[in-house]
Amino acid sequence: MAETGTLDADHRQLDDDLIARRYFRKLRLIYATLPSALAETVRDRLFTQTETEVIQSYLHAMLESVQALSMKYLVSGRVDGPLRKFLTIDIHESGYPVWSEIAQMAADAAQASAELGRTPDADQIKDDMIRQIVGDLTIPTRLQYALSQRFYYEALAKGGLFWPQMHPQAYWLSDAGNRRRWLIHWAVYDSQLNVPVLYLMDCDDSGRRPLVEDSKRWPEVRAHLLAQSVTGLQLLTIAQGFDRDFSNLHPHRLRRILLGPIYSQQFTTQEGPIREVLENARAPSGEDWAMALTIEDLQAERAIMESTGFFGVTERQIFKLDPLDAGGVGQGASGVERALILPARPYQALAELDPAGFRRMRKYVPLPGGGARGYR
Repeated sequence: MAETGTLDADHRQLDDDLIARRYFRKLRLIYATLPSALAETVRDRLFTQTETEVIQSYLHAMLESVQALSMKYLVSGRVDGPLRKFLTIDIHESGYPVWSEIAQMAADAAQASAELGRTPDADQIKDDMIRQIVGDLTIPTRLQYALSQRFYYEALAKGGLFWPQMHPQAYWLSDAGNRRRWLIHWAVYDSQLNVPVLYLMDCDDSGRRPLVEDSKRWPEVRAHLLAQSVTGLQLLTIAQGFDRDFSNLHPHRLRRILLGPIYSQQFTTQEGPIREVLENARAPSGEDWAMALTIEDLQAERAIMESTGFFGVTERQIFKLDPLDAGGVGQGASGVERALILPARPYQALAELDPAGFRRMRKYVPLPGGGARGYR
């Protein structure tokens, strides 16, 4: 890995094709283990089955983005001139590509159809590669690059990737009297932390029309939530602002889920006990990693009726801040749950080291034959 003078101190460029391929392979491996860990979170009552299906959709989108980026940078380090580019990752408390990589993908996606329309298809590029190999007896590096970019833009045109903003969607949960309960979910790729961040909101709707069918309220709700999707904002601030701005929408629960950081001795710098854990594990490359999950949770304790104007009255939520949970209170949440997903060797090293800060964390260990096992 190489560092340039224009990079942030915590950012590195993967300037070797083989290193970049190993990095993408590691991300794919990690994300392949997450569904089994999510199944265990249902048993631990961290999430419901419906919520894990929603989360899984974002995991799939993130995996598709990883696949697209792997095509973009497959041979871009071998060409000369302005085409020569390297993937930049955040190696400190992230482990993911930097935000600008995801933002550039979104910009490229807007032009993917036009780009595909003016470039030869994959079969023609492969034919040209064979002619160069057989006729000129040279490695067709430029054509390899062209083919990789073709695959990159095909992935972008296909869609289903994780973008800097994943617009809110609503999943109907139930009806009760004149109210409907929705699970509203959305996500962002945080530009400061360089990690995917998911939001889940349980919300009652007392409007006359269902929220997603309301052409006035639904666009306003989506714009409002995206504007508030900043990790620097407390959940309490987000929920109270939403409750105040939409009189017939009543948020009962709001959660923020940080999918990371990812730790690996090969690609990131660690501090504190996690560094010792990975060092002591001496795990092979496929098991040399750990991924943290942080779940901030804010729940409504009760509702009150508040006067609005001379004759109006509206419902307002009173949110619970647990006085015994200093972390929850300080973060404007009812509580904060942290979990760690890691293979067996690092987990054994963690159990032997037994650092105090990790004792309350849930640990999920992928099993060789599939599935995962949860520990406290």
